[in-house]
Amino acid sequence: MSNLKKIVYFIDMIVLGWMVKFFYPRYERKFGYRLNYKILINYAIFQKIIGHHRWVPWPVHYTSIVLGYKNIVKGKNCDPGDNLSNYIQAYNGIVFGDDVEIGPGVKIISANHDLNDMLNISKGTPIMIGSNVWIGANTVILPSVNIGNNVVIGAGSIVTKDIPSNTIAAGNPCRVIRSR
Repeated sequence: MSNLKKIVYFIDMIVLGWMVKFFYPRYERKFGYRLNYKILINYAIFQKIIGHHRWVPWPVHYTSIVLGYKNIVKGKNCDPGDNLSNYIQAYNGIVFGDDVEIGPGVKIISANHDLNDMLNISKGTPIMIGSNVWIGANTVILPSVNIGNNVVIGAGSIVTKDIPSNTIAAGNPCRVIRSR
């Protein structure tokens, strides 16, 4: 590593690192995932200064929407809405395990509208997403779905039913393709 890269890395980790901790006190940065200046530019300016999703305690990209964030339980290395154009609606609750990666354009919808009154939300069970799960771009996850541990969901899938652990699943509707 050249001296210039070492200086830039030092400034990013020490000087800008305290700013990230100020804006996100409970945020655990994924090792080697994003530099602090990128977190400040892509998340903190829009979220904490301008006010887009100001009260969500983890980084949310300015193009993403997170509704009902108080009903989200998340593990380590999981930040729902940190990618481009995510839509996360957690009115019935969503439980994320550790090390969940959500691709761009993913929609996770935990509640439907009541058929008799469109202004009311029907009650249901929360969405459960296990640990070590990778959800591909433009995937839609519908209410009351359970996704096991060590699962890969292919891009563009529509998850309507439970997906067992240690599998790779894809398609519309999403189904298991093979074991992992």
